[in-house]
This record gives sequence, C-alpha cells and structure tokens, in this order.
Amino acid sequence: MKALTLDHPGLTGKALLRIADRTPGVWVGIRIAVLLLILAGWKSARAAELFGLSRWTVVKWIQRANKEGTEAVLDRERVGRPPRINKEVMKTLAAVLANSPRAAGIPRNRWDGNVLAAYLKKNHHIEIHVRHAQRIMKSLAHSSKMPVCR
Repeated sequence: MKALTLDHPGLTGKALLRIADRTPGVWVGIRIAVLLLILAGWKSARAAELFGLSRWTVVKWIQRANKEGTEAVLDRERVGRPPRINKEVMKTLAAVLANSPRAAGIPRNRWDGNVLAAYLKKNHHIEIHVRHAQRIMKSLAHSSKMPVCR
C-alpha cells in the first residue's frame, strides 16, 4: 500500500505555524506534541526542526517540564504594562463616540484621532498618541470618515 502524502502547495509547516499563532490554545498542543516526542526518544534539535522552532525553545520547554511537571504545557499569565484605558473608560468612550464631540464639550463636528486624544486628556487625564486614539475608535467600530455630500 502506498504511503499517504500531503501534496497541496499551500500546506506547509510555516503556513500551519502561522495558523497556530492566530489560534488561541494551539501552542499548548504544540508543547504537548514536542514533549511527547522527547519522551519517545527524539532529540531536542530534531523535534525543534519538525515544528520550526529554535532548539533553545525546546530546551527551555524541557527544563520547565522537568521543574513543573504537566503544568509546564499550559500558558502562563503574561505580565506587562497595564493599559491606560481600562474597561470602564472604554464603555464610556463607546457611549461618547455615539454622539457629536460638541455634546462632550469639544468644539468640533466629528470624531477623529486628534479629537479623541484631546477628549481623553481633558476628561480622563489620559494622554495617548493620535494613532492610538484612531485604533481605539476602530476597535469600537467607529469611523472617522467625513460625510460625503451628494
């Protein structure tokens, strides 16, 4: 019997790992698979090559697994700088963006990055860059486009 093969041109290891980057929880499965290969006698370099990882990444996973046991495959809580704009302020922004900037006390006709940054500085004492204000508007599904007269 002929061995099964994958021959689709778009199905590559790199393409699958890009999907793993976008899909939450997939890296837990990859860590489990790598550790299972190590338990089966594979060398760390070979397991790393199979998944497109650096050998050092696999070595760190092995060291962590030796120290923590099965808990090592789970994702850890990531640390970092806390966001300046918390969930309460985001809820307030969603309500404020539904109205005109004039209703919020800003003498402008439409919301854009500059206006939102000025609003946050004035009302919430939060200073952000204009580009970040634009991203926030986009995340709240608010468009800053000018109305078109027809």
